[in-house]
Amino acid sequence: MTKVPYLIIGAGPTGLGAAYHFSKLGIKDWLLLESSNVFGGLATSFKDDKGFIWDIGGHVQFSHYEYFDNAMIEFLGKDGWMHHQRESWVWMRNRFVPYPFQNNIRRLPSEDLNKCLQGLVELLRNPKNKPSNFGEWIDATFGSGIAEIFMKPYNFKVWAFPPEMLNTVWVGERVSVIDLGRILSNIVFENDDISWGPNNTFQFPKFGGTGGIWHSCGSNLPQNQIRLNSGVSEIDLDKRVLTLNSGETIQYEKLISTIPLLELIKISGQQNLMPIAKKGLLYSSSNIIGIGIKGKPKDELQSKCWMYFPEDNCPFYRVTVFSNYSPNNVPDINSHWSLMFEVSESSSKSVDHSNLINDVIQGAINTKLIDSKDDIISTWSFRTEYGYPTPGINRDESLSKIIPFFENKDVFSRGRFGLWKYEVSNQDHSFMQGVELVERLINGKKEITANNANHANSKKHPWPFENWT
Repeated sequence: MTKVPYLIIGAGPTGLGAAYHFSKLGIKDWLLLESSNVFGGLATSFKDDKGFIWDIGGHVQFSHYEYFDNAMIEFLGKDGWMHHQRESWVWMRNRFVPYPFQNNIRRLPSEDLNKCLQGLVELLRNPKNKPSNFGEWIDATFGSGIAEIFMKPYNFKVWAFPPEMLNTVWVGERVSVIDLGRILSNIVFENDDISWGPNNTFQFPKFGGTGGIWHSCGSNLPQNQIRLNSGVSEIDLDKRVLTLNSGETIQYEKLISTIPLLELIKISGQQNLMPIAKKGLLYSSSNIIGIGIKGKPKDELQSKCWMYFPEDNCPFYRVTVFSNYSPNNVPDINSHWSLMFEVSESSSKSVDHSNLINDVIQGAINTKLIDSKDDIISTWSFRTEYGYPTPGINRDESLSKIIPFFENKDVFSRGRFGLWKYEVSNQDHSFMQGVELVERLINGKKEITANNANHANSKKHPWPFENWT
């Protein structure tokens, strides 16, 4: 039986962050297990048989951490990045509206504009009570018009659950709220307001898609401490023994798990936790469809990054002009371009997988992204069961019982689905969860990202963290 003090499950950003920081500290008694044959987890990239690069969804990279920024330069070099000014848009009513939608309702047809303004005026006259869920928060924040026209239909398409099933803890910097003066100014002066948000500028790898980052990270770690193609079948929490699919057993002192919490509960045999887990740990699956296209994108798509689609004339909620992220995402940028579509799925929102690619292509025609399917030269699809960790109403209650239970057994669950906190599940958050956990285990430091999302997202954090001193 192999014995190791520190065992890590999963070579996505969180597991790699932990392994990377162990190495930075000069600690060598760790082992990283990954069930697949590549690094990256949900941040993996693929090349299809026509030479188009695809990500598992519309990843963009911006950061709240100096440590993460330095690591990204180490992985790809200063010259390994494309830098972009964000252009995100909403397609509805047969037109593009700049995002945030609520700041740009002047672009709507007069009937819809009036409905939005009437809803805002009514909200000012009769403010809503404190909301108990995200659906009520939408009504109380945006008024009935914006809620009906955009916020509620879009959020159902992206989350695959009714907004009333979500909490409001996650909102933070993720949603632009109402600034009535700004809205009216944009209407009067016919301004387009597109600069909001933490990711109004972002970077993307020149080569290899998002997965290129994590391939570089993993490839430069000590390879004798990494095992790919090593899925886990069972964990005995009392004996601290992990069993691989191959039958091999590994004994650990501390276990860092980045697999979905629901899966951790299953393979550790903790059926007693399953009722509260199922009550609070909602999630949606993600279907990613890529289409490689010959020629050049339409003029109105030349500089756009991603677009939101709230209406029911297409199955997707978001589309990325992926060839705009890097010219190397297509075989020849002079004669090819690409679109990447995201379709959500859950127990509350089904998907017809047998016809999904055709439905997506028809949706692309319906929304005027392409004129016909004749120029499509490549199609690619990927489904991940765990796509979005949904911040359900009962999530925090469930986490308050599940996370401490495992930590009392020296099992530390972190990452996008390991911690199940959407508000700290971007690449920077996930990587730093691994780094911070290692600092806690080795040096007794407090974790910031896992414990205080609002503080984690409040600014760019120096290294070492200021509250460690």
